[in-house]
This record gives sequence, structure tokens and C-alpha cells, in this order.
Amino acid sequence: MSKQSGKVAIVTGANNGIGFETTVGMAEAGFHVVMACRSLEKAAAAKANVLARIPSASIDILVLDLSDLTSVRAFAEAFRARYSKLDVLINNAGILLYSAQTNADGVELQFATNHLGHFLLTALLIDMFLDDPASRIVSLSSIAHKNANIHFDDLTCDRDGGVAYGQSKLACLLFGDELDRQLKASGKLLKSLTVHPGGSDSGLFNDLDEETRANMKAQVAQLLHSNEDAARPSLFAALSDQVKGGEYYGPTGPEEMSGKTGIAIRNPICEDYGLTERLWRLSEEMTDQTFTI
Repeated sequence: MSKQSGKVAIVTGANNGIGFETTVGMAEAGFHVVMACRSLEKAAAAKANVLARIPSASIDILVLDLSDLTSVRAFAEAFRARYSKLDVLINNAGILLYSAQTNADGVELQFATNHLGHFLLTALLIDMFLDDPASRIVSLSSIAHKNANIHFDDLTCDRDGGVAYGQSKLACLLFGDELDRQLKASGKLLKSLTVHPGGSDSGLFNDLDEETRANMKAQVAQLLHSNEDAARPSLFAALSDQVKGGEYYGPTGPEEMSGKTGIAIRNPICEDYGLTERLWRLSEEMTDQTFTI
């Protein structure tokens, strides 16, 4: 991973967990990193922690609530006002809920946050990327996508939060794959890649009540690796000159929970391009945004 002075990266959900360690890694590589976070207070504390570890880090903060499409559009406008280009976008932020919730527009909250917000953000900033092989869009999926499907007739997944989470992370993977196909078809050098972090206590349990959170952590404690290790697939996809557009990277150890970064296993449903195209059209409709490469 070479030094990347003068380059600009955005990391969503940058103030904790995997997003924080990804921010550290990108700053260490020489990027100017824009931390895209819901809370200015939490982002400011995280920025201070990054600077304590890397005094030379170049960090900016912009507010972004991915569950709110108005906030996504405001972020994109604010970014354009400050910057003339974008080199790397890491669509990292995500939520995991075990009860059904919706956003202000009535959309299942995990689908809205994990997928739709990132879809719109990428669409609004796609023209700011330099058309260069080192330019990257990295989208985070999860091993939870493996048994998932897209429930077009009921995106709430019958109010089952766990099923809805898997759906949202399958959507992230399908989006990343389709984006790379469209970039290649347009003759672009910009790469779209997807990754998953394996097993990590990345803050996803924070929205649970204390008892449930403790029980969940106890059940998976032996399978988890550190947030620093969980960020390695994202950093590999963003920084390595060995990656290929359209690839899916993650830990290659037992059950893909931890281990060395390599090619990860996709749900076979990802080969259903009709499904992917239908999701793309639905995402454009739900965000009221035509995605133009």
C-alpha cells in the first residue's frame, strides 16, 4: 500500500468500529479523509483519536445520515462546495436491527441506511471521480447476505429485522457488482469493489438493549476478530494495486469470520442479473435519482 498524498477519500460511518479503523488506515496511507457521520460530536471525538494515533493525518468532517435522503443530498452538495474531485468512496456505514423499524418515509430502516443511502450518495458523486485505475468505490456487504433475497413485494421482510438485515447487505453486494459492470461497459477505469469484514463487534450491537447486546456478544465472542483486522478487506480494496473491479473480498478463514484477506464467497443469487437490474431500477425509483455513469 503506497502513500497517496493529495488524494481525497470519503468513509461513511467513520466515527466508530470498522469505519474508524478504515479512516485510520486511509489517513496513514496519505489520503485526506472526509469522515461522513451522523453525529458531529462523535465525529469530532473520533477525529481527535485519529490525530492522536497519526498526528500528520488530514481529516475533515461532514454530517451524513444515510437513512434520510435529504441529508444525503445535503452532504453531496457540501462535499462539492469544498472539493473538486474524489478518489475513493468507502460505503462503510451500516446498522443491524433485531426489530422492525422504518425511516421517516416508511422505508425499512436497514434497507434505507445500508443500501439506498449509499446508492444515492454514489450516484450524486460519481462524476467527481478521476477516471483512473486507482479510483475506487468500495461497498461493504456481509456474510449475512449468503442466505438472503430481495423481498420486492415486502421490503420489511414481514417485520423480521434479521431477515431485513441480510436483504440490505445482499443489496449492497448486488449494487457494487452492477456498478462495476456498468463502469466497464462505459469504458471507465474507475473500479467498483465489494467487501465484507468477517465477524467483528463493530458497533452493530449498540442499538440493542443491554441484555440482548450482552447475549449476542457472548454467542459470537469466539468468532470475532478486532475492528482493525475487520477493516483490512476495505483497505485492501481501496489501496491495493492487485485488485480487480467487480471482485468481492473478505477474510478467508473458517466460515469467513477472520483470517487473511482474499476472494470471498458470494450467494449464487448474485448471478441472477435480472434480479440485479430490478434492484437497480427500484433503487432509482425510491431515491428519485437516475444513476448516470
